[in-house]
Amino acid sequence: MNNRIPAAASVLVFAMLVLAACGAGVRNGESATAENVMIRLMSHWPDNGSLQNELVDRIIMEYMDENPGVTITTEKLDNELYKDRLKVLSASNALPDVGFSWAAGFLDPYVEGGLFTPLNDLLEGELSDRFVAGTTEAFEKGGQTYAVPVELNIVPIFYNKEIFARYNLTPPQTFDDLKEMIRRLNEAGVTPISLGGKDAWTLSFWFMYLVDRVGGADLLDQSIATARFSDPRIVEAARLTQELVELNAFPNGFMGMSNEEAKARFMAERAAMFAIGTWEVPNYTTNPNVPESFKDKIGFFPFPLVEGGQGRLNNWIGGPGVGLFVAENSKVKAEAKKFVAFFVKKWGEHAVADAGIIPATKVDTSVIHQPRMYIDLLKELSTANKVTLYADVQMKPIAAEEHYTLVQALFGGAITPEEFARRQEAALIRSR
Repeated sequence: MNNRIPAAASVLVFAMLVLAACGAGVRNGESATAENVMIRLMSHWPDNGSLQNELVDRIIMEYMDENPGVTITTEKLDNELYKDRLKVLSASNALPDVGFSWAAGFLDPYVEGGLFTPLNDLLEGELSDRFVAGTTEAFEKGGQTYAVPVELNIVPIFYNKEIFARYNLTPPQTFDDLKEMIRRLNEAGVTPISLGGKDAWTLSFWFMYLVDRVGGADLLDQSIATARFSDPRIVEAARLTQELVELNAFPNGFMGMSNEEAKARFMAERAAMFAIGTWEVPNYTTNPNVPESFKDKIGFFPFPLVEGGQGRLNNWIGGPGVGLFVAENSKVKAEAKKFVAFFVKKWGEHAVADAGIIPATKVDTSVIHQPRMYIDLLKELSTANKVTLYADVQMKPIAAEEHYTLVQALFGGAITPEEFARRQEAALIRSR
């Protein structure tokens, strides 16, 4: 989805969640006394120099300064370890008081296990009318909202303008243009696109965009919702995905690379392009830990059109990033909710003014002073025809886990496009 799209919980973990919730005992949700409150926060932004982590620390300090009776402790893990830790803690009903969750299918086992508390009172109170339309709905189940979003992201293709200029390249308008660029970069000995296949969600971006560009804005959503993945347009998108691999679009050994390794390769200027969510925009605009000489070289473009396809350039893959949840069995639930409301408001202020991060709360672009890329991306969001939520986030846990396996097999050439579609459909049916 780094903030990214999470690995889905397994069936076993789901069962453990439900059992743990059933044995949770009395949950009065009452806060400790205001003079002696400790809130446990778990974050998926580790101490690795990211502006997101710095914002989390800053907001925590601001809250404790304004609420001297409150202490907030933080456990910080990288993205994948965070997801694993969340599963383990959920199984023993020992979630932190506040943590980050992804939307839609990822949320399901925690909601069905009764482990996240509804936050509708915040949306109707302190956070009323603060969010971009469509962001809170992604965290809603049965009329209740179980997390409040802090981010909104889309997935552009970022590119190195200096490398493009060196080989007389311009951002491609069509998939055929992209393929020609890949050929020319390979001939020049330059890796066209950095990609880490070890983290399957990054592979899924390319497949999802091809589904959109072949079949239009609603095909992916409808295919997941109806558990019908054998549509010929889905198969064609899978075929075009494998065509990119056959063209050597990605680094040698990319299936064994993590997303962090792929990111490092792009930032070391060892690849011309990198498709990733806009959570990386600070690294290309405002992050003081990244040289200005590098940031000046980075631009972005939308995924190109497929000739004869039904997609549009202003159809994006993306959606809300993470949202903050409060554990249902928190002993400081009232104070935890108060902190969540404070966090969302402060994140909206600091993310825009200080970090160039796109928040889920509304932004008045006429009064902000940020790099051109940030403003341009906000405009893309405001004029988007459709932002399709990440496929794995839409899917139930069983189907999402199978999606990761299948998309890796597709990129690795271990299955045909037809088999990919057939097996994904079977997984969607099983998960219903």
